[in-house]
Amino acid sequence: MSSRRLVIAGTGSGVGKTTLTIGLMSAFRKKGYTVQGFKCGPDYIDPTYHTAVTGRTSRNIDSWMLNHEMVKEIVNRASVDADISVIEGVMGFFDGKNPLNNTGSTAEISLITESPVILVVNCASMARSAAAIVKGFQLFLKEANIVGVIANQVGSEGHFKIVQTAIEQECEIPVLGFLNRNVELSIPERHLGLIPSVERGELDPFFEKLGDLVLETIDVDSLYELAQASPLKIQESQFKTAEQATVKMAVARDAAFNFYYQENLDMLAAAGAELVEFSPLKGECLPEQVDGLYIGGGFPEEFAEELAEQTEVKNSIRTAIEKGLPTLAECGGFMYLTESLETTDGMSYEMVGLIPGTVKMQSKLAALGYREITAQGENFLLEGELKARGHEFHYSTFHPRTDFESAYQTKGMRGFKQEGYRNGHLIAGYTHFHFGSCPELVENWVKKCKEFKENG
Repeated sequence: MSSRRLVIAGTGSGVGKTTLTIGLMSAFRKKGYTVQGFKCGPDYIDPTYHTAVTGRTSRNIDSWMLNHEMVKEIVNRASVDADISVIEGVMGFFDGKNPLNNTGSTAEISLITESPVILVVNCASMARSAAAIVKGFQLFLKEANIVGVIANQVGSEGHFKIVQTAIEQECEIPVLGFLNRNVELSIPERHLGLIPSVERGELDPFFEKLGDLVLETIDVDSLYELAQASPLKIQESQFKTAEQATVKMAVARDAAFNFYYQENLDMLAAAGAELVEFSPLKGECLPEQVDGLYIGGGFPEEFAEELAEQTEVKNSIRTAIEKGLPTLAECGGFMYLTESLETTDGMSYEMVGLIPGTVKMQSKLAALGYREITAQGENFLLEGELKARGHEFHYSTFHPRTDFESAYQTKGMRGFKQEGYRNGHLIAGYTHFHFGSCPELVENWVKKCKEFKENG
């Protein structure tokens, strides 16, 4: 298990934290180290880069959705056999769920995981002022173990030396290097083209170049030494011992549907579900003799025409769910199960047709934020008084054609709302669940799958 951990934290937006994190991962790999990646918060995209660069599945760690013991255990479990674990922060160091405290922030994660912190500062058009920024971050939360700084967006090596001198004098921590302002360093295809590009290896040359640039101007050896950390102590395991598989669960996974927390899949497998992946986008029908179905989020709007053309796939999914297949569809999966999806150019494409209503894409964000989830009516996932946590992030709106039962009630910053669609064995909605926030829902789902298998 790695006894070296680093949190890469930014001072705010525009600091290039993700680019730098990927570059550091690549540089550590070039040094011969085995690297494990983590991402603070509910982001699905950045971990995909981490996984591509390190060759190991990156994990999300979120101190609002998950209890702190689970956060530590995820880090411990994933770091086995790694030389160093690199944890990419979310937003600015202190930005989380609440502006009044550090809940859900990178700062809180650094304390929970007892990890040294490297602060990334955008030094464009700045000299001695950079020291004031770093000093402010040091004083704001003295318990945080900020051990070094990396200067980003500097104009030249001379500019870097000025910034380095100021920070090291006033803040008494090392400035370990810099990255120049360089348009070639921006991550290509940051959003919609990411998954297929990463899977095809098209970004590998970019990762290689980024690693080389980091090695040229950043003291990676010193970073490795500063990453020394104590092993995390776990009071009680949050993960159950894996059971022998008793049911089969289909998981839609391709460029259209790919937003899954690895812990969600691991917890299903541990509870006795054999996960069988299939690709609706590639024309793969629902696998035969499965006892459950999980359709995660992703970008179905970008592949709406291709998905609409796969008539046999849609029929296989619709028929199975109509027969009682226990199903959870999150965000993109929810959109896919509606009657139609209208893209921003006004074109409408026929989807599976199980949920009475249509989805329309828009150019502005429709919803963003953490959600506390409570069941509505007979919800087989959240039976009784169970509550789960997750998040919502989408650019589309749903327009129901008829009245129906909502799947759950969600609570966010703007209060409560009824969300999703429920029809016995089908639970669908925009909210992405983190199963670690409510392990009982995994047990309930597998139990429902067993019942379907026995009665099928």
